[in-house]
Amino acid sequence: MGMIQDRIRQKLTEALVPLALEIDDQSSRHAGHAGMKGLKPEETHFELRVVSAAFQGQNRVARQRLIYKLLAAELADGVHALALTALTPEEAAKA
Repeated sequence: MGMIQDRIRQKLTEALVPLALEIDDQSSRHAGHAGMKGLKPEETHFELRVVSAAFQGQNRVARQRLIYKLLAAELADGVHALALTALTPEEAAKA
């Protein structure tokens, strides 16, 4: 696990107290893509699945905005893309 992935885990855990948190570093799959020319593909692309009661009453966009706000420093520090799934415990139980 890399430093940025550790920071993502720590920030989301502290802020959202998730029941489930999955972080998949997909950076190596994006090496050589047009947007990555000249950049190292290390810790740049992540897929996140977060299950938290903190999402109660929030729509999908509000949940994404919250996560982007929490991870603003990581996004400014080389994270190029996040694929997000943000669910309440009830939604996760139905999935």
